[in-house]
Amino acid sequence: MTTALNGLKVLDFSTLLPGPFATMYLADMGAEVIHIESPSRPDLIRIMPPYANGQATAHSYLNRNKQSIVLDLKDPASIELIKAKISEFDIVIEQFRPDVMRRLGLDYSTLAEINPRLIYCSITGYGQTGSYKDRAGHDINYLALAGIAGYSGRQDSGPPPLGIQVADIAGGSLHAVIAMLAAVVERGRSGMGQYIDISMTDCVASLNSMAASATLAAQVEQAPEHGMLNGGIFYDYYMTQDGRYLSIGSLEPQFMSGLSIALDLPLLLQKGASLDAEDRKEVKQAIQEKIKSKTFKEWHEIFANLDVCVEPVLSLTESLNSPLAQQRGWIVDVPLQNNTADTEPQLACPIKFSRSKMRYSFIGQKLGEGQW
Repeated sequence: MTTALNGLKVLDFSTLLPGPFATMYLADMGAEVIHIESPSRPDLIRIMPPYANGQATAHSYLNRNKQSIVLDLKDPASIELIKAKISEFDIVIEQFRPDVMRRLGLDYSTLAEINPRLIYCSITGYGQTGSYKDRAGHDINYLALAGIAGYSGRQDSGPPPLGIQVADIAGGSLHAVIAMLAAVVERGRSGMGQYIDISMTDCVASLNSMAASATLAAQVEQAPEHGMLNGGIFYDYYMTQDGRYLSIGSLEPQFMSGLSIALDLPLLLQKGASLDAEDRKEVKQAIQEKIKSKTFKEWHEIFANLDVCVEPVLSLTESLNSPLAQQRGWIVDVPLQNNTADTEPQLACPIKFSRSKMRYSFIGQKLGEGQW
């Protein structure tokens, strides 16, 4: 059994989260990833929290399986070294602002003259064109401009600051992986590489899918707590007696019926599918009163054996130690170095192939520890 991307070679100039998360997936699937890092301006992922026993755990996770090479990109000798080796690589990925790689002499046009089969992926906040291309931004800004924040959260408190970086990962990392691997497949037919422009805002805007379809085709305005899936009906989170929460998603008739029986709430069947705003409000209030009558543990035990789309809201620690996490292999022990017995627990790559395997050779290396 071999890895899916064995033989693919990636030169990674990216920092922070979007690019490194993308190349970690490629490395997990078997690609050889050479990560170029600055000798004088360390990646913030190396120095920002969280830490564990002095180890920057975010870095050791995002850079697993990768070789860390230190090069000063302002040094002409480093540029010449990269150009001398670029024919060995299938993919280049970078996430500087537009024109930075051109000024360094490492842009796609320059490197493609040396290696016409090269696939070159740039990840930026707003893309390589348009009036926003040189503008700074973070995940929260991309979600705001993509319209997602505008219909998320509560009417009385506004959009929520999410615990994960949706635009960075779902917008940047995962779209970049899709695009790079699609370009590899296309190169198999044409023999030529190509340039990929990934805008995190463009890509996260595409995740509006259902809401945008309704807005574009039927001019349905989106707003917090107005839609079926954003709190407008009983599909929502409900507080238990002891301040914990349950997630209730019992939309289909059979699940709604099961929930109605479990809660002893006939009102749910009478008005749960109503389009009237007052009916919806009445149903939600009735469910909340019922859920607040018992503790989190009591409800967890009641719903554990009912197939009605009700699940407990777990803390991250609870989630990572849950039976589901164990059964599905969410956590993997990764060696601190090649062939060492010492390991660090990390999130596993969630992709499961029938024949190909994932690899977890070592956690992220110390700065400049790698070889190429």
